[in-house]
Amino acid sequence: MAAQQGDAFAMDELITLLTPYVGRICASVALDDAADTMQEVFIAVFRGIGRLRSPEALYGWVRVIAVRESVRIAKGRKREVAVPDLNDIPSAQDVTLTSDVHDVLRRLSPQQRAVLLLRHVDGLDEQEVARILRLPVGTVRSRLFRARESFRRAWS
Repeated sequence: MAAQQGDAFAMDELITLLTPYVGRICASVALDDAADTMQEVFIAVFRGIGRLRSPEALYGWVRVIAVRESVRIAKGRKREVAVPDLNDIPSAQDVTLTSDVHDVLRRLSPQQRAVLLLRHVDGLDEQEVARILRLPVGTVRSRLFRARESFRRAWS
C-alpha cells in the first residue's frame, strides 16, 4: 500500500477512509475526549503504518490502536458523571433508545465501555478482546460481568 511507503496523498486518503471507523470507537470509549483521542490514534497509525505486514489486517490493527488510546485517555481524564435522580429520568416515549443507551454507557468506566463495545458491538469473542486490550481472558470475563451488571443497574 502506498501509505506504507510514505506517500502523503495515500496517507491522507487512508485517514479520510478510517475517520468514521475510528470516530465511532473513540466516541464510544473516550466520550468527550474523542477528538483528542482520534488525533492520538492517527499519530500512532502514521508512525506505525510501515510496520503493518498485511494490508488486509488494517482495520483490526487500527481498532486495537483506537481502543487502547481511548482507554488510556479516558482513564487519564477522570470525570464525575452525575447520576440522575430516578424521578428525573424521562420515560421511554420522551427520548430515543440510542440516547438512553449512550447515557448509561457514559456512567461506566472506560475499561467497561471498551469491553462492552468490543464484545457486543464489534462481536468479538473474549479471547480477541483479551488480545486487543492485552489482558488475561479471565480479566476480560470479570470486566464484562461487572460492566453488564453496572449497565443493568444504571438502566433500571
